[in-house]
Amino acid sequence: MVEHAGTAAPAPPAAEDAESHLSSFCPRFHVGVEIIGRRWSGAILRAMLAGATRYTDICCAVPKLSDRLLSERLKEFETEGLVCRTVIPETPVRVEYHLTEKGRALEKAFEELAAWAEDWVELPPLAEGEDCQESLLRPGEGRD
Repeated sequence: MVEHAGTAAPAPPAAEDAESHLSSFCPRFHVGVEIIGRRWSGAILRAMLAGATRYTDICCAVPKLSDRLLSERLKEFETEGLVCRTVIPETPVRVEYHLTEKGRALEKAFEELAAWAEDWVELPPLAEGEDCQESLLRPGEGRD
């Protein structure tokens, strides 16, 4: 948890509020979390929400993401209806990936998760000689 000087942690919701809002298990929620919670999925979708559409743009936007994994995730997102793939018949052929309405609908959830992470996720200190948080990721691996 990241502590803020002079800022108290928000009070937890009243038990009756939490019970009326969330049940202990929801199959739709579970499937949704599994889709966006797969390795690198969140980072790829966030890059696409930020405007990356071409394979190389997405790859460059997500440090240390392997080509194999990006290709796998984009196919999964297509299958789930989050992304549509468009082939533009030029020389050379150009392929773009765009979020569908279903994919764009994740934006609010990602904004909320980003705000939560900013407040509560503490990153380890950078090693001597490292100059960015990307160095916390091992080549080809996410923070599992």
